[in-house]
Amino acid sequence: MQTTVAKRSRGLFDPKSKSPFKLSRSRLDLFLNCSRCFYIDRRLGVDRPAGFPFNLNSAVDTLLKKEFDIHRVNGTRHPLQETYKVDAIPYQHLKMDVWRNNFKGVEYHHKLTNLMIFGAVDDIWINPSQELIVVDYKATSKNGEVGIDADWQIGYRRQMEIYQWLLRKNKFNVARTGYFVYCNGRKDAKAFDGKLEFDIKVIPYKGDDSWVEQAIIDARRCLGEDSIPKASPSCDYCNYIEGVHTVTQKKPQLELI
Repeated sequence: MQTTVAKRSRGLFDPKSKSPFKLSRSRLDLFLNCSRCFYIDRRLGVDRPAGFPFNLNSAVDTLLKKEFDIHRVNGTRHPLQETYKVDAIPYQHLKMDVWRNNFKGVEYHHKLTNLMIFGAVDDIWINPSQELIVVDYKATSKNGEVGIDADWQIGYRRQMEIYQWLLRKNKFNVARTGYFVYCNGRKDAKAFDGKLEFDIKVIPYKGDDSWVEQAIIDARRCLGEDSIPKASPSCDYCNYIEGVHTVTQKKPQLELI
């Protein structure tokens, strides 16, 4: 019995094409995590297995956007900005809805590589110095304080820095410090009663986007290769595939893709 692997035909990199190739912030992060998975995805058309949708997180994002939009229209500070002494208000711009769109976002054509880099922001604030402040919403439910310093949260920090880089490339004056609005679902309530309460913390993060340019160049070089890169030693997906083939005494069937 021959195994088949579902391939897609859209969104693939073509080395012969002269048109800019769209590369999202999340796919650039995929490259940094595992160049092999990135290549198989963007060049060969096979995605990693899809994860479960985080519908509760999406609901929190949507409600926070609605809440901050009220203050955006009125030009006022949100109570969280006052509580955490952030001297800023939500930023008003005609492209705000475009910048938040997952399929458009903030875009920049990186001419050296002919890659169109894009990413969808959660929010942008502006301070009295007319600097834009990148804001990202996060939601979880855990005991203890939330933070963004753990090793596994490197993707969060990169996300912030890519957004800062994109806005700077679009000629905006961007503050180095961004903020994570982190919502932590409480587990200490006496009963559920049809509602979930959150502790909300605004966490400052001083970004450094100096790595972005080289990462884009490296990602473009990877896409142009004729052979599949080696797997990252820390990639759970590649380690799983290798483990399965080791146990079954078979070699990876990469030709099936």
